[in-house]
Formats: sequence, structure tokens, C-alpha cells
Amino acid sequence: MTLYPTADLLNKINTHLSGLKIAREPLGLYAPIKYVLLLGGKRLRPTLMLMAYNLYRDDVERIYSPAAAIEVYHNYTLLHDDLMDRADVRRGKPTVHRMWNDNVAILSGDAMLVMAYKYLSTCPPDKLPEVLQVFNQTALEICEGQQWDMDFEQRTDVVVEDYLKMIKLKTGVLLAASLKIGAILAGAPASDAEALYRFGLNMGMVFQLKDDLLDVYGDPARFGKTIGGDILCNKKTYLLVNALQRSNNAQRTQLLKWLETNDKAQAKAKIEAVTAIYDAIGIKAITEEAMASFNAQAMLHLVAVNVSPERKAELHVLLDRLSSRDV
Repeated sequence: MTLYPTADLLNKINTHLSGLKIAREPLGLYAPIKYVLLLGGKRLRPTLMLMAYNLYRDDVERIYSPAAAIEVYHNYTLLHDDLMDRADVRRGKPTVHRMWNDNVAILSGDAMLVMAYKYLSTCPPDKLPEVLQVFNQTALEICEGQQWDMDFEQRTDVVVEDYLKMIKLKTGVLLAASLKIGAILAGAPASDAEALYRFGLNMGMVFQLKDDLLDVYGDPARFGKTIGGDILCNKKTYLLVNALQRSNNAQRTQLLKWLETNDKAQAKAKIEAVTAIYDAIGIKAITEEAMASFNAQAMLHLVAVNVSPERKAELHVLLDRLSSRDV
């Protein structure tokens, strides 16, 4: 049975996505969808689905459409998230609400959600109910995570446990569901599908904590976004939540002062001051320690998947790559 390298699976799903026929009208609805899908991205979620499927079967072309459904759904959430966050840039290009307008972003996003269900409905009839159960639960949890994220914007009492719950819902569950759906479609044992789900959850935690870290300590030339963007918009990240919990009185006073400062003229000073507090507390090392813990938990679940270590090696490598990435 053929075991495809991750890069090959990524190429396969990219080719499929670039060939999607979105030829309906009106153009004003579908042009933004084409624009979003052509922006590219890591394609992590559909690739994970193909990887999970390939643990048991090599006819990965059978699930290109459900894998595309996951990517279309993910991009739908990004389109609406960008609108809610008033983000100007996604993957180095203007966001949809900036290229068009808010109403277009809402409606095109809604259409992408419907398209995701359309692609997902191509699953074999005997597998579709279970796939839909996983997908629907995941979609609801992502909405819950987004709401928690918005609620946190107005709070300074968010604790680490709150934050971890939020990112599990907002980020982790879709990675987990991608793996589980791939396993279900391959006819894997239920215990394997669940172990892959748990592996994906912990991978998602590593992925998001790394994002939080890169926003402050990443290389601007590599990261693709403005360093310190989370600091400027007072976004609750693992770094900020830990800093608020671990700071002494003077540091906390300074952090709260900067959280109330939205003067663009002080942007550079704000980023430097908050980063200096992070450095003083050792937030970078604390975040890396948490990443290592979630990485270890992910590996325990991957070990429990009842296929040969050789077949699971690509998932192990991918997890390590996500932990050490600089973009």
C-alpha cells in the first residue's frame, strides 16, 4: 500500500482546490470566494484528512471533495473572523471586506459554508451520518470558541485555563476533526479515529501557541504579518494572559496602562514596552514549555493509533515542523 509523503498530499489537494469550478453567478458573490481560495495558505486541515486516510488506504483521490469541504469551511471562518476583527491583511493580501465591503464578506462567507456542506455530502452514504456528526459538532464548537475570544477582548481577568479552552475550540477541534473524518472515511477502527482526534487537538494547541509566540518573537521578514499585531489590538494571547497572571504589581500596572493605550503614534512604544515585560517575566520560555507539554500529549495519542510506526512517521514529522516553524 502506497504511503504518500506529506508534500505529495499537499500538492494533490492544492491541485484539486485550484481546479474547483466556481462558475455560478452573480460574480459579486463568487469572485471573493475564488479570491480567498487562491490566496493559498498552509492547507493543513485537508492535508491532515488525507494523511489520516492514507494510514489505512492509498486511494486518497476518493476523499478530495470532503477534504476540500474542510478547507472551504476553514476559509469561511477566516473571512468572517477578519471582518469581526477588522483585519486589513490575510496572507499578505487585502482581506475580503477591504477588497469589497462588509456585506460582501458576510454573504460570500455564508455561500462558502453552504459549499462546504455540498462538498461534504459527497461522502459515501454509509459514512455520511458519522462524518456529519463530527463536522456539525466541530462547527458549533468553533463558533463557541470565537464567541469566547470576543468576550475576552473586554476582560482583564482571563486566566490560562480560560484561554486554553478557547483555543481548543477555535483552533484545535478543526484539526482534530480533519484527522477523525479521514480515519472514518478510511474505515479505521473507532479507537484509532478517536486517538487521531486527540492527537489533532493537542497539535492544534501547539499550533496556536506557536502563532502567539511568533506574533511577538517572530522574524518580520518570515512571519508575513506585522510583529506585535496582537499587542497593538490588545488580543488575549497565551503570552498576555500569562503575563497578567504572573506579573508583580508594577508590571501589571504597566500592562493595564498599555492595554488602555490605542494611540497609533505610540504603537512602537507599546510593542516594545509590553515585550520588555514579557522578557522580564520569562513568557517566551513559559510558552515554549506549554508547547512541549502539548507536543508530548499529542505523541502519546499518536502512539495509540494501531498502525505501524513507519506509517505514522509523517504525522510525527509534521507535528515537529509545526512546533519549530517560523511562519
